[in-house]
Amino acid sequence: MKSHRFYPIGMIILFTLNSGAQAQPALSPRNANYTIDVKLDPQAKMLEGREIITWRNDRDRPTNELRFHLYYNAWKNTRSTWLLERTLAGQIPPRRDGTQRNLREDDWSCVNVNTIKILPPGKFSETDLTPNKKFAAPDDGNPDDQTVMVVPLPQAIATGESIQVELSFTSKIPRTFARTGFRGNYFFLAQWFPKLGVYSDFPFDSLKENRNGGQWNCHQFHAGTEFFSDYGVYDVKMTVPSNYVLGATGRLVEKTNNPDGTTTHRHVQADVHDFTWTTSPDYLVREKRFEHPGLPPVEMRLLIQPEHLSQAERHFAATAAALQYYGTWFGPYPYGHVTVVDPAYESGAGGMEYPTLFTCGTRWLNPFGGGSPEGVTVHECGHQFWYGIVGNNEFEHAWLDEGLNTFSTARTMEAAFGESSWVRRYFRGFIPVKFDEVKLPRMTSGNRLQGYRPVATSDAQSTLTYKYFPASGARITYDKTALWLGTLERYLGWETLQKIMSTFFERYKFKHPTPDDFFAVVNEVTGKDMTWFFDQAHRSSEIFDYAIQSVSSVPASPEGLVEMDGKIVYAGKSKPATNGSEKTFRTQVVVRRNGGAVFPVEVMAVFANGDTIRENWDGQERWKLFVYEKPARLKFAAVDPERKLILDLNYTNNSKLLQPAATLPARKWASKWMIWLQDLLATFAFFV
Repeated sequence: MKSHRFYPIGMIILFTLNSGAQAQPALSPRNANYTIDVKLDPQAKMLEGREIITWRNDRDRPTNELRFHLYYNAWKNTRSTWLLERTLAGQIPPRRDGTQRNLREDDWSCVNVNTIKILPPGKFSETDLTPNKKFAAPDDGNPDDQTVMVVPLPQAIATGESIQVELSFTSKIPRTFARTGFRGNYFFLAQWFPKLGVYSDFPFDSLKENRNGGQWNCHQFHAGTEFFSDYGVYDVKMTVPSNYVLGATGRLVEKTNNPDGTTTHRHVQADVHDFTWTTSPDYLVREKRFEHPGLPPVEMRLLIQPEHLSQAERHFAATAAALQYYGTWFGPYPYGHVTVVDPAYESGAGGMEYPTLFTCGTRWLNPFGGGSPEGVTVHECGHQFWYGIVGNNEFEHAWLDEGLNTFSTARTMEAAFGESSWVRRYFRGFIPVKFDEVKLPRMTSGNRLQGYRPVATSDAQSTLTYKYFPASGARITYDKTALWLGTLERYLGWETLQKIMSTFFERYKFKHPTPDDFFAVVNEVTGKDMTWFFDQAHRSSEIFDYAIQSVSSVPASPEGLVEMDGKIVYAGKSKPATNGSEKTFRTQVVVRRNGGAVFPVEVMAVFANGDTIRENWDGQERWKLFVYEKPARLKFAAVDPERKLILDLNYTNNSKLLQPAATLPARKWASKWMIWLQDLLATFAFFV
């Protein structure tokens, strides 16, 4: 690779601050800082790099080792934990001989740490650590998994002390396996370098070793998890062919054309916990400035595929919507720039988030109003807030970003673009047809009720994310959280929920919050102990399901023996009792709790004369009888009529008519289909 001079990280930060590239005070602890020099070989599909990491132990205990993530080793062979879990999820079905289907030689990847050594200054002299490196599998004990590297140190690093280590490495780039890799001359490079885990104060229940030296939160790479790392300053030089367009985390601060036909791009970014880049000769570049009253401006840079150029403004509009609504509701975006990436066709790199850079995903034919590409753009830009700025542990509690962001996405989409319509694609997905009359409501479709239903009892959400059943974990992470946030929005009100989320954002930006931190904010803002709700929605896999079991409305006078004038007499057949000039009917409504989870609900009874009765039920018992005597028969009854409990799995049983009208939906849709058929025949007749 081309040789570049490396500088101590302190000098780099000082130079960067003085140059104006980061003209703001530190927003984060900046305890994990990276200086990286990497060169891409597009023919060999290889990366060759060197990195200097300056790490400060800001925890209250010493450590006698360093732990690194080597993510690319997840696709080294079929024995990695990532691929074993992906097979379990049914996403890479094995052949009868145990080998994997549809995998080619260039699918596989790996990262090799060639050398690692300690650099002065500090308490350490220059020391070669390469012979001591080893692999660990703290989560499942898989001896063939090599996604975690352990490097013992000659002396412990005490609280407040720093160490500087230099690594040289080579990474074989996969043919995009899971959002990172190549397709032809398109490269999207995420998790491509050796990266330190997080030295944590929090217990790491799977780690059975190194108890005396502290606890490194450095999980293996799992099929259903993403990433967790500390904040710092990244100063990265990337060398690529000169005809390639490049986008990366941070700002471009230097660009050098080299004699060998390559160009070195240097990007710097402070207060982030990752660095990702992409390059291709096919990208078209468009730029636009986001401005909104009360929020800092943001330079938006779009790298778009030529065939999607007509959708550039839609990408900008969706990015601006996320910056506006998230910024207004939760807190402002602090970096001043963002790169929006339209990935190559079938590259598998769409829909992913990284600091100051994210990927979208669209198609050549994509009608406006169907939710794409706006939905994925808003969602991934939204991760700049929930994940980028509030840095939760995605290995263990991914719902803290994915779930909060799914809810925030749906709300932003509704506010910015209105309700989406259902789109169905024909001819192998090539031709989209948008059905404008079939709307997708935010609270149910936007918060993904349909995805949550079949997996509702798969895992308690409080299970560590990497321990979820691989086939259903995403639904518990994304969908269930969005649904219980939607329930809280309707139960507490949006003003209260917005204050909860903005308080959580402000308090934990550039930190590593836990679920208990979020729940504490809920209790603080509401002034209520909401433990009862989170015990069910988060800490259990019980389902919510309330139903109207039965309704009746009969004449109020009883049939049989009654007491009249001090005597027991036969009342005869039941008939409407009279109350003055009105006849009275006795109505009975039986409401049932089918699910194991409990939530206070409203019960509504609507009568034929227009009267409506609403009552509150704590929902504790398995069933409850409501009785009314009114001068009219019941028309229908409903439990949770305002649908506050979005988590209710079966809303079809939440109401019941006294006299069923089973044919009404059939007649309604039959008439619509008849009109569509007539239009189709008329069109066909015109051409014939």
